[in-house]
Amino acid sequence: MTMGKIIFYEDRNFQGRFHECMSDCADLHSYFNRCHSIRVESGCFMIYERPNYMGHQYFLRRGEYSDCQRMMGMADCIRSCRMIPMYRGSYRMRMYERSDMGGQMMELMDDCPNVMDRFHWSDIHSCNVMDGHWIMYDQPNYRGRMYYMRPGEYRRYSDWGGMSPRIGSIRRITEFN
Repeated sequence: MTMGKIIFYEDRNFQGRFHECMSDCADLHSYFNRCHSIRVESGCFMIYERPNYMGHQYFLRRGEYSDCQRMMGMADCIRSCRMIPMYRGSYRMRMYERSDMGGQMMELMDDCPNVMDRFHWSDIHSCNVMDGHWIMYDQPNYRGRMYYMRPGEYRRYSDWGGMSPRIGSIRRITEFN
């Protein structure tokens, strides 16, 4: 399994104090006060505005992010990160119209740029990610707030950090270089 490596810098253009991370970290606060630039040397990561993988989420693949506020509109307070493990298998997710896997079920095995167009409803109250790693977006065409979905059961939308059950699009995470 390829390891990921992300470096957080306090200042823009990779300046100032920095912290390297190669695994999940539930609380980055002790390593830096603010984060204005990030370099992902390998792998993919979700970064979070609050400790314990809470708050706004941002997906980062390998690359340089010299000014995070300007490039992505993120706040300067990055407080946790999760490394997305490399995955090469099939993808499968079941989504439900009610909490606790209740009501009508729809199954997804590929990217979906518009949940409403494809399934004729867009409120997802629970889901079961059976295979693969996914990102759900609150707007169509992979825009808006992101929610990282790794294998497991999510009994209500708050389990994945959602503010509401509204989901506009869903994409598989397939890039791991």
